[in-house]
Amino acid sequence: MKRSTPFKRAAVIGLAISGLASAIAQADQEVLIGLAGPLTGPSARIGKDLENGARLAISDANARHIKIGGQAVTFKLLSEDDQSDPRTAVTVAQRLVDAGVVGVVGHWNTGTSIPAARVYHDAGIAQVAQVATGHAYTQQGFDTSFRIMGHDDDGGKVAGDYALKTLKAQRIAVIDDRTAFGQGLADQFVKSVDNHAGHVVAREYVDDKTVDFSPVLTTLKAQNPDLIFFGGVDAQAAPLARRIKQLGINATLMGAGGFVSQTFLELAQKDGEGVTALEPGLAVSQMPGGKAFEQAYRDRFKAPIELHAPFAYDGVGVLIAALEKADSVDPAKYLPVLRASQYSGVTGTIAFDAQGNLKDPSFTVYQVKANQWQPVSVAHDEQQ
Repeated sequence: MKRSTPFKRAAVIGLAISGLASAIAQADQEVLIGLAGPLTGPSARIGKDLENGARLAISDANARHIKIGGQAVTFKLLSEDDQSDPRTAVTVAQRLVDAGVVGVVGHWNTGTSIPAARVYHDAGIAQVAQVATGHAYTQQGFDTSFRIMGHDDDGGKVAGDYALKTLKAQRIAVIDDRTAFGQGLADQFVKSVDNHAGHVVAREYVDDKTVDFSPVLTTLKAQNPDLIFFGGVDAQAAPLARRIKQLGINATLMGAGGFVSQTFLELAQKDGEGVTALEPGLAVSQMPGGKAFEQAYRDRFKAPIELHAPFAYDGVGVLIAALEKADSVDPAKYLPVLRASQYSGVTGTIAFDAQGNLKDPSFTVYQVKANQWQPVSVAHDEQQ
């Protein structure tokens, strides 16, 4: 058998090392993008939906073989579970910062987004809230905070206007879940009704863990309302709708944000018929890229969109677009570009006002018909 000489072996090893060094030199730079939301607990279905939307955006971006600063980059999503808890949100926000993310898409709700915002601001990186609708989030004055759907000051005003002018409500009862989202939304709804000389006959409260609505509804029944507005989300709106029917209360249940989901339909069943809800943004079927996104989502995850996945997709998309245009992952360079965005997303055009809110937001009114959420109109804040 012919043996290799030490010289030949050394040459082969040298070539291997050289090839490895070259491969390392040519390897893509990894760019981390954070996502924070409820990945466990009662709202995990929403958190996973947001994460799925973000993963699709990461995959699509990587398929374009983007270069930043002359170097090929690969984007990677780093997800953290905030459990919809404000204290946990601060902890996971710091964890994402320490991991070196260039920006964060999240958090899901207002109560977690507000305290986390300071962590991202102190670190100097962008926070793109894809869903948190409480106006207070952007009223903190942080130049790192952005929002890609309409906020509750606008949503509450539009909902109040719709309740009076379209639903012709005469006697309105209001319930909220005491969260930053639910109470803030209900406050704006009541303000809008009052400004239009409407009549709120009762204002009641529960908490975000209430499952038995009998006491509060028994109180409201005596007021004979023709519309009940609930500041809360789908998992509670469904049993609320069922109890309204069981108690024989002849009132339309209305919400604004967080109702329009598969979970509501599954939990409410036939008792959801006629429930009306206003949601920020357009219906998926009416979004510029909605139909293609919905098909891609089903193909990848073998399930329908739960609620807000398109907004998570656009949250990642607008952040990556800013990195590309700035040609840098340095926040000092990409943040001004992000603030000046004119991004054509799946959900529509994304541009920000001075506070970081979405400019010219739209709202869609849905109604449950034959156990399906059907869009019935698109509304805008008349005062914008």
